[in-house]
Amino acid sequence: MYPTVNDLFNEAVTDHPEDVALRMLIPKERKRGRGIRLILNEISYSRLGETAGRFAAALAELGVKKGDKVVLISKPRAAWATAFFGILHCGATVVPLDPELQQGEIERILTEAEVKGIVLSGGKASDLEAIKERSLSDLFLISMDRPETDEILFLDALVLRQKPLPSVKVSPDDLAILMYTSGTTGNAKGAMLTHANISSNALTTIKIVDLSSQDNFLSIVPWHHIYGLTLTLICPICTGGTTTYAPVDRNLAQVMLKARPTILLGVPKLYHVLYGKIRQSIEKSLIKRTIDRLSPTLMGKLVTRKLFGKDFRFLTSGGAPLNPEVASGLRRMGIGILEGYGLTETSPLLTTCEVFAEDPGMTAIKGVEIRVDHPDENGIGEVFARGPNVMAGYYKNQKATREVIDEEGWFHTGDLGRLEAGRLILSGRAKNVIVLETGENVYPEEIEWELLNIPAIEEIMIHEGERQGAPAVAAMIYPNWTLLKEQGITDPDKALDHIWEKIKLRSENLAVFKRIKNKDLVSLVDQPFEKSVKLDIKRYVYEKQK
Repeated sequence: MYPTVNDLFNEAVTDHPEDVALRMLIPKERKRGRGIRLILNEISYSRLGETAGRFAAALAELGVKKGDKVVLISKPRAAWATAFFGILHCGATVVPLDPELQQGEIERILTEAEVKGIVLSGGKASDLEAIKERSLSDLFLISMDRPETDEILFLDALVLRQKPLPSVKVSPDDLAILMYTSGTTGNAKGAMLTHANISSNALTTIKIVDLSSQDNFLSIVPWHHIYGLTLTLICPICTGGTTTYAPVDRNLAQVMLKARPTILLGVPKLYHVLYGKIRQSIEKSLIKRTIDRLSPTLMGKLVTRKLFGKDFRFLTSGGAPLNPEVASGLRRMGIGILEGYGLTETSPLLTTCEVFAEDPGMTAIKGVEIRVDHPDENGIGEVFARGPNVMAGYYKNQKATREVIDEEGWFHTGDLGRLEAGRLILSGRAKNVIVLETGENVYPEEIEWELLNIPAIEEIMIHEGERQGAPAVAAMIYPNWTLLKEQGITDPDKALDHIWEKIKLRSENLAVFKRIKNKDLVSLVDQPFEKSVKLDIKRYVYEKQK
């Protein structure tokens, strides 16, 4: 039987009271426009444990009981962690929501989840007050920032006047988190994740990455996404390690050096950009090019020391497929990168690869089974998974639950892949596959990986187009206008001509049937694509526009 998340947290508070649990990097503008300075806000385990206990007492006073649901809407901050562990402490369920959700989306979830109250930060208070007046008049609102109205309670004031509440006993099978999917395909569904789902995944993960109390896990992935929540907030408490959170912004290089992490957790987009900048820096310097050619690992050591500091161990990537060229390029330099695969519904981790993997693909983590259902002639089929981390189901949606969890407990991921020597090699999402009139399947993600190596392409979405009445491979592209303007290209038509010539050259690495056959199948978009929290393009938005 797996422990509860509360057990893991309480043990960390007892065993590591003076160790740093959280380190929040807060950018501050210098006076007279002198740039940005970073402030470190550190919170010990004992302080976090006490504030969580006090907040739990405040929630209990507001009528929150075991099994109730409380929404948490905020970007990561110390008060987010206080609220999260406080909600769990009083036996309730956390419903973390993306603060970028629109009012209508939040209203739908509040109604469906039958929540008791909301803990929030930022400028959503007025919106939520309107929601409260319309449909949930008995809902309490607690702000992490000093509120402008008495209708909203102030978190700090509540915590100050309370004594810590004794932890309410919960079972490993009790619901810990109601995590709504990121919504890349429309309305999100609520994945019911139990304490055992989360703790089983966290305890397995810390063994995979060999996490210790000396580790400092730097995360740029928000905690309202299960990837960031499990791996960078819950995993470190299992060992007494430190979680450092920093937002992705123009100061990221400064942030990484200031944080001095041992492990960085990010999404593929970050590493694609990071690797591109590393290569650009190397190519601009004769000395660096020489070092890179003669001793790439020495070059890697110089890069990591400059970016992260001397204690850095490796990178971790998840949330979307990582470009294999980026992974191999980093590893060639001695910069390890551990790639993981999973979903919201699996808490999230299912498979990982070695930090310096030589073979393609990933292997299932301990306790998880992976199989490929009805593979085609190329061995590609839908990936099924089974294990203690698979959700209990979708909240109030038995039909959707039955569609993805069969009678034998296998979760149907909706992802396509094949197994080679026990290693899972992913191909893409089943719903994204383009079926040509020849019967051949084209996986957009594979083409996107290849064409993103073209510097003039900032973002790309491969989709099904039409040519001479038949399905065809097509692309929507947001150009790298900064680079194009440096080359004297400012006209969209000329930009398209330039990009098309580069696509034809790069496509030589693709099978003929996977190639874009005509320039008419390529279109440029005026703005970056709308994305989910994982930085996946919300394909459904653009499918409607075609």
